Amino acid sequence: MIGKIFGGYVGSRIGERYGNEGLKGALLGAGAAAVARRGAGPLALLVGGAWIAKKVLDKRRGRTATAR
Repeated sequence: MIGKIFGGYVGSRIGERYGNEGLKGALLGAGAAAVARRGAGPLALLVGGAWIAKKVLDKRRGRTATAR
């Protein structure tokens, strides 16, 4: 249900942006809901992994810079 609400919101915003193109907004809204439903888990995992990797690299660079 939340996906349908999200898709409707995205579709209406796209329709407003491009001059009330209802079909384009509806299709992109449905696509956004499908991506959110299927891709939220893997996308969150990817973003979280990248954030952790950045923190580790920043910490390593900080240690080598202070040791020398």
